[in-house]
Amino acid sequence: MVDRPIMRSAATLTAIAAICAMLVASTHELTDDRIAANDKAWLEQSLRPVLAGLEFDSGLIDSRVTIPAPHALPGSDDALVYRVYNGAAPVAALFAVTARDGYSGASRLLIGIRADGTLTGVHTLSHRETPGLGDGIDRAKSDLIEQFEGRSLADPATGGWRISRDGGEFDQLTGASITPRAVIKAVRDTLLYFDANRDEIFLAAATEDDE
Repeated sequence: MVDRPIMRSAATLTAIAAICAMLVASTHELTDDRIAANDKAWLEQSLRPVLAGLEFDSGLIDSRVTIPAPHALPGSDDALVYRVYNGAAPVAALFAVTARDGYSGASRLLIGIRADGTLTGVHTLSHRETPGLGDGIDRAKSDLIEQFEGRSLADPATGGWRISRDGGEFDQLTGASITPRAVIKAVRDTLLYFDANRDEIFLAAATEDDE
């Protein structure tokens, strides 16, 4: 026969375990909601620099698609595209891509392109460039990245998509030319991809990345 104190202790432990499980589940749910909210806030903050002047009513997360590697966009990893609509009309596509071959490695860029093929702007999401040199691709450090706004494949012509030192139309950073070259190439390659795949980009079924 089982001792009653032992049975009571077992019942108490079972109850405590059940309460702990409920608390863990509740905490996990609340944490997931908070993480999702933080991710959304970070996303909106990151996309804002290339959304200026655009009129749209679409949800950016809901309109996101992943373009799996390999692809013709800059970088060897998967690329993200946020489609922007006003009603059913396409307004712009925002590409999160990787500019390789910078002086200190790859840089993650957000490149906004209007439906007509002109750039809404470029924003540096992350980089590992040297402070005071290549980090000028950061909007907070210089206005270098702002010179892409309003440009297109035709403006400038092919030969102009270079830094001024190479005979092109884009400014460079003092003492740093490798990283600006990489950024310019990434922007132009993204424009070329958009020009060749515009219809598919805006017609693709929306899929949200799980990460």
